Amino acid sequence: MKQDAEVQIMIRERRKGKTQVQAAARAGMHPNTARKYEQAGQLPSQLRQPRSYRTRPDPFAADWPWVQTCLERDSALQAHTLFALLLDQFPGRYQAGQLRTLQRRIALWRAQHGPDQEVIFAQLHHPGACAQSDFTQMTAVGVPRADQPFAHLLSHVVLTYSNVEAVQICFSESFAALAEGIEAGLWQLGGVPASHRTDNLSAAVYQLKRAGGKDFTPRYLALMAHYGMQPTTNNAGIAHENGAVEQAHFRFKQAVDQALRVRGSRDVVDRATYARWLHELVRQRNLTRQVRWAEEQACLRPLTLRRNPCQELRLNVSRFSTIRVLRNTYAVPSRLIGSTLTVRVRAEVLDLYLGSTHLLTLPRLRGQRQQSIDYRHLIGSLVRKPGAFAPYRYHDELFPSLVFRHTYDALCHRQPASANREYVHLWYLAATTSEVAVEAALSLLLDAGQVPTLSTTRALVRAPQVPLLPLLNVPALDLRQYDQLLGAAVTV
Repeated sequence: MKQDAEVQIMIRERRKGKTQVQAAARAGMHPNTARKYEQAGQLPSQLRQPRSYRTRPDPFAADWPWVQTCLERDSALQAHTLFALLLDQFPGRYQAGQLRTLQRRIALWRAQHGPDQEVIFAQLHHPGACAQSDFTQMTAVGVPRADQPFAHLLSHVVLTYSNVEAVQICFSESFAALAEGIEAGLWQLGGVPASHRTDNLSAAVYQLKRAGGKDFTPRYLALMAHYGMQPTTNNAGIAHENGAVEQAHFRFKQAVDQALRVRGSRDVVDRATYARWLHELVRQRNLTRQVRWAEEQACLRPLTLRRNPCQELRLNVSRFSTIRVLRNTYAVPSRLIGSTLTVRVRAEVLDLYLGSTHLLTLPRLRGQRQQSIDYRHLIGSLVRKPGAFAPYRYHDELFPSLVFRHTYDALCHRQPASANREYVHLWYLAATTSEVAVEAALSLLLDAGQVPTLSTTRALVRAPQVPLLPLLNVPALDLRQYDQLLGAAVTV
């Protein structure tokens, strides 16, 4: 049967005054065919009648009642599952190529008698009305660092009207990561929308067990109040209610994967370089949304100049020269024993203050019941009491690298009586000179099969040289020449 386009060409040629033979030749059909459509005055699609009969017998007619019973009991059963059961029950009755026939038959049954499906209601978004944020895992993208998988997340903030987005690298779904991700997103976008929607994260939402329902945590409400945003959340387990950011997750990870393929390598030099690369990718994606972004930007409220205060804890430094922050233990310099510190808890670091004076910053541990013990904070007491090292509660956490651990094992094997004293003095050498230089010297001695004692290590470690300041010769200026010039000018 001819297509509508061919008959339309024939009709146009006839209207131009061509004969029926000429018009048929121009349309590539026989004159008799052209005559048939011209007399009918209809296109082929209009002449085609729906077929009400089968061209071949239904191969599943005998077993369709059983299939229908199974579907009525559980409509989620798939065609290939039922087909496999039919093959098992009736060997030789069906062929593998008949699976597609059963799939079409089941699809028709679902369209006529299947259960109602959930309807997704398209939402009308307004400029500056809402931002959505969520965390997304980036491990599957396969970004390695130093030959190891770089396990990390992204905090993703999206404005629902323009789809302009902002990202920040993070490593957990804690409240600190949530707050810093939202803040970083707002500062990258340069404005504040009227409301913010997040997923049912425990950092933002908690369940009301007795009364039922849910409510926002006080810290999350304080964050929203600080920026003047109305907090909202989606229903638990219904991700499409947070659809703008969920779709942005999928599209952004696709863009990252494609950009890495174009780059030809997935390796990243360091985190800072990777973060700059991600932000450049976000900038390029946002360039395609400038029309709606211009509308939304005019509706955003200006940012407050003061950042949201982070969680603060007041902790006493124990006699063990440690503090306990959120169920993790951190060593601090021994000179702080007995002091009361203010600890500002951030997503990745802890800032320690004595009064209003910032003392030091410690990397924050992930998880709970872990220890971060820096030997530099304890080395003064260890040198005076080396015998306390072996039974020390956090003995294993003190080793800064495997080289130092192998050194201690070698000392315990070769000279067990003085191993602790010798090793603690090696640590003191590393703390007072250069840990990198001491580690390199220890590695050379271990590779050579020698005992890495203090004397042999010190011989290989060069003391840091203090650069000499250059001596500058400042010539004496004779100002009498300027007096003569000024005097000549007055005379003239």
